[in-house]
Amino acid sequence: MREHHHHKTQGVGQDGFENRPGRERGGRGPRVFAPGDLKLLLLALIAEQPCHGYDLIRQIEGMFDGAYSPSPGVIYPTLTFLEESELIQGDAEGGKKRYTVTDAGRQSLTDQAIALNGVRTRIDVSKRSLRGHDRPAEIHEAVHNLRHALQMHHGRWNAVEIARVSDLLNSTAKAIVEGPVTARSAQENPE
Repeated sequence: MREHHHHKTQGVGQDGFENRPGRERGGRGPRVFAPGDLKLLLLALIAEQPCHGYDLIRQIEGMFDGAYSPSPGVIYPTLTFLEESELIQGDAEGGKKRYTVTDAGRQSLTDQAIALNGVRTRIDVSKRSLRGHDRPAEIHEAVHNLRHALQMHHGRWNAVEIARVSDLLNSTAKAIVEGPVTARSAQENPE
């Protein structure tokens, strides 16, 4: 039984996109961006340096010190919106679109300079809230490398490989959880 029925509302949702029946946000943690923030941030990043969607995901992940990484399912529809609004232009190169800002996009950034400062401030607040300053940069990079390795592995899965990778990941997770105990033992018994 549903308590909240959002399908009757029309207009723009909290994520800056139109409300669409049947598409509710999953329970993947706190909302990071206020309405319109992601559009403005992507526009600003593209204005700083033309880039691909993957580059933008990586840049935003870096802004949050790895505590948050926007999904392609959030980034690419926003890029499409910006492109259809003629604020950016996407040129296919090697099968991937490289986005550049248009004159209209630059004017939009000038008009929204104060709002952009607000976005950057909210990112700093969200970063501290999400992260709690508990994940060192080296760990963030290792997690990113793991995600990248799994994405690059796509399409080569068979029963043996699934078991191998699953065992690696599960044993690593277990070792991380048990880490403090093992570290204490190593300190008590130095070699």
